[in-house]
Amino acid sequence: MALRYSANIGFLWEHLALPERIVAAAQAGFDAVECHFPYEYNSAEISKVLVSNNIPMIGINTQLGPADEGLFGVAALSGREALAREYIDQAIAYACDIGALNVNVVAGAGTQASESVFQENLRYACKQGAEHGLTIVIEPLNPRSVPDYHFSRVEQAVSIIEAVGESNLKLMFDCFHTQIVQGDLSTLLLGNLHNIGHIQLSAVHDRGEPDEGEVHYPYLMKLLERIGYSGYIGAEYKPRGKTVESGLYWLEAFRKL
Repeated sequence: MALRYSANIGFLWEHLALPERIVAAAQAGFDAVECHFPYEYNSAEISKVLVSNNIPMIGINTQLGPADEGLFGVAALSGREALAREYIDQAIAYACDIGALNVNVVAGAGTQASESVFQENLRYACKQGAEHGLTIVIEPLNPRSVPDYHFSRVEQAVSIIEAVGESNLKLMFDCFHTQIVQGDLSTLLLGNLHNIGHIQLSAVHDRGEPDEGEVHYPYLMKLLERIGYSGYIGAEYKPRGKTVESGLYWLEAFRKL
């Protein structure tokens, strides 16, 4: 089965409005789109654009927190349970409206003492999501990009998934973050394929197109195809050139692998 590629329009075509980014991704030949926070746009408007361009939006994130607090997620913060569940409800409702597959619950800078808070919020998200066929994903983030984030290693995420014990809770495997923290991507992908709900890529270390840097993505793409990965590969990178299109030669090259 050929791998399918999703444009993360949180980073790509940033100069355009979200509906226009969807159109640009479809025209560029991506199989799907994903984004971080679509909430300033009416879900019916986004759904209409997705349908008219025959492209799905596969995933969105829960909100990070009140704009004046500088948070990077609230789901693992003690005392913010009500807000965390408000954001979860919002994301699930929006995902249902647009036909998305995944909701990424953003943890924030929770401490080990608040791990039980995170797990209970994830159980809530999984049960709400299961009613609509949604997968809930969690993503380890490297501490250089997001200092003090609740978890940064694949093993921590897997431990959380196992502790929560819900079948629709999966790992968002971001190759950029994982390479910085751990490396050994092939082993981690092979050992955790059953837990993975989505994969993302970008160059390490400049987070540009996945065509240079210390990760040889063609090898990983061949590996994923060989082992039967059936999900999408999210292109979550920041273009090096003046336009997204000027750097998209990697997508055609990857399709020919």
